[in-house]
Amino acid sequence: MDESPLEHQSQTLDQENEIVTEGSAVVHGEPSQDGSVPPKVDSEAEVLDEKVSKQIIKEGHGSKPSKYSTCFLHYRAWTKHTQHKFEDTWQEQQPIELVLGKEKKEMAGLAIGVSSMKSGERALLHIGWELGYGKDGNFSFPNVPPMADLLYEVEVIGFDETKEGKARSDMTVEERIGAADRRKMDGNNLFKEDKLEEAMQQYEMAIAYMGDDFMFQLYGKYQDMALAVKNPCHLNMAACLIKLKRYDEAIGHCNIVLTEEEKNPKALFRRGKAKAELGQIDSAREDFRKAQKYAPDDNAIRRELRGIAEQEKAVYQKQKEMYKGMFVGREESGAKGKSRNWLIMLWQWLVSLFSRIFGRHRVKAD
Repeated sequence: MDESPLEHQSQTLDQENEIVTEGSAVVHGEPSQDGSVPPKVDSEAEVLDEKVSKQIIKEGHGSKPSKYSTCFLHYRAWTKHTQHKFEDTWQEQQPIELVLGKEKKEMAGLAIGVSSMKSGERALLHIGWELGYGKDGNFSFPNVPPMADLLYEVEVIGFDETKEGKARSDMTVEERIGAADRRKMDGNNLFKEDKLEEAMQQYEMAIAYMGDDFMFQLYGKYQDMALAVKNPCHLNMAACLIKLKRYDEAIGHCNIVLTEEEKNPKALFRRGKAKAELGQIDSAREDFRKAQKYAPDDNAIRRELRGIAEQEKAVYQKQKEMYKGMFVGREESGAKGKSRNWLIMLWQWLVSLFSRIFGRHRVKAD
């Protein structure tokens, strides 16, 4: 369904199930805070090691990764005492890959924490400096002072159980594309079961295999093969996000596809839907019209354009009635004002008349 030809696009554009059997995406589970400071967590701390403890923010599901599993995760990292944030993969919109048992020395504490987490789990890790950047710290990137205890807000997107612990960088092009495609299909199955969060985890893992560093190296048929997996993942992610009412994120995924395929009608359609939900009517109509240009027979696009026209007509009628009421009110108030002015003039004339009469009588009396 992901590679369905253009004549079937009306089916894949307006049916939510079909919309999602396409794709994947960028950042899953954006934290609720702005991320400038560590989150406040009330859960009990679990001691994992003498220098590592964990507080669960959100429960995960399934099993935990074993040694040599390739884990995909997002994290934010701070120095514990100064709360200086020195790294944020959510901000970069690229999950990182961590092969347990093959991590860098400064990631030893992080690896201990990740090995205790399930897919979808988010936690706050407290890590002593001995299992972080050590006695000397790090003065390049990231900038970490000497002997700094660390805090990591971590979310495990998912993991691959591979006995040999094969990292993406060690895979051939075909292996990486194949691994991404399997994740995409897993995501599609989860979407059909309405497990949107879990589906997005699979899509995001697929995207992780298709990172910018990898895509920049491809050309010709390999680039086409990679985009045939990557772009549907972004589109399916957008569909999930629209269902979850996370419209800004959905627009971001559509934009990624449109940088590669500016005439992609599904990306234009879904971006239009998200914009319409945000009240960006003019921009949404423009996207729908562009989508219609590339998929002229699509009923869903016509339906959205008709909906916008009807909505604008209703707004116009409401405004017309409102303004009409204002003018009628003015006319009525104007009529009342005229009658009031006439009474005032009559009263003034009577006062003037009586004053003249009494004035004459006073003169005669004098």
